[in-house]
Amino acid sequence: MRPVRPNFFHAILAAAVFGPVGPALAANDDVFTVGNYPVDAQAANAVDAKKQALADGQQSAFRSLLKRLVPVTDYDRLKRLSALKASGFLEGVSVRSERNSSTRYIASLDFSFRADSVRSVLQQEGIPFIEDQAREIVVVPVVRNPDGSIEAGAASRAWNSAWKSLDQEHTLAPFSLQAVKGAINADTLKQAAEGGGGAERTLAAEYGSPYVVLAIAEPDPAAKRLNVTLYGIDGVGGLSLKRSYRVYDGDTAYSMELAAVVGLGVLEGRWKAQKAPPLAASSYSPAYSSANSGGGTAVAMRAQYQSLAEWSEMRRQLLDLPGVEDVRIETESARGADLTLRYPGGARELASALYGRGLALENGTDRLILRSAN
Repeated sequence: MRPVRPNFFHAILAAAVFGPVGPALAANDDVFTVGNYPVDAQAANAVDAKKQALADGQQSAFRSLLKRLVPVTDYDRLKRLSALKASGFLEGVSVRSERNSSTRYIASLDFSFRADSVRSVLQQEGIPFIEDQAREIVVVPVVRNPDGSIEAGAASRAWNSAWKSLDQEHTLAPFSLQAVKGAINADTLKQAAEGGGGAERTLAAEYGSPYVVLAIAEPDPAAKRLNVTLYGIDGVGGLSLKRSYRVYDGDTAYSMELAAVVGLGVLEGRWKAQKAPPLAASSYSPAYSSANSGGGTAVAMRAQYQSLAEWSEMRRQLLDLPGVEDVRIETESARGADLTLRYPGGARELASALYGRGLALENGTDRLILRSAN
């Protein structure tokens, strides 16, 4: 059995930061619109179904907006806003597509929220937020067959559709979709999938811009996995990130939807990590703050997990992350562990890099908390 499908637009994730590249667009109210948002409701009749879909949709879209704007390291602070009603911030709703039956309403909607009102409540609560958009990039979805060739059938259409369903315009990391061009061949995909240099030059020449990201999906039916690589240059800099998704009941399209949303979250998260203030280390006791020393910045944290198997996987992700050094586990139990390590740039950059690997590093009550992000 596969799990209940989550609301994908709630997935706002982050990944590694490699350094700034180029100017950003000015802050504007566009990011306060959550576009192409799916709603679906059933009721006794079509009118009630539409009312329910709009009510539920605006509340969910509002939560998505807050997660879009707030750095992932400050998500915990959003709990203070959990009682807010979206209707008090809603400016308007526009319909992209809709269909209904006598008891069901399904649509794709744009929910626009009042920018000044949202800014005000975040400022009043002392929650940092980012509203500057990164430069627009080109995203090229492509499906790679096991033999390295480019797939052009149903899987390719599903992967492109997954990216097309996202809000390309209002995101903090706006993008346009383009098809695979002639010079993007098996060798280019191999270079990108293996993280080797050189593929970005081919991308820049073919698309007329250095700001191009290949989104490579590699279905593995035998392992029931979908492996995804994001490779290229986005509004932050060089990007080479791999992630694997489980395929439930043979539904690769479902996994592709999730992977596309996470992919956009990676692009947004990288941008937010660059723009966000550092984690508030000064609020912690000295034993758990970050400090510059040697080849990296010392970061201390408490890992929280539900099983030793989960902790083993968390340790593996930490040790495999490039740049992590001098990992020291100070205490360890069945549900938690205190540890320190060194990472270039400290806690903020580490939090971004770990989120791309499925781990979250967040502000806690008295120390940084490491946990699984999924």
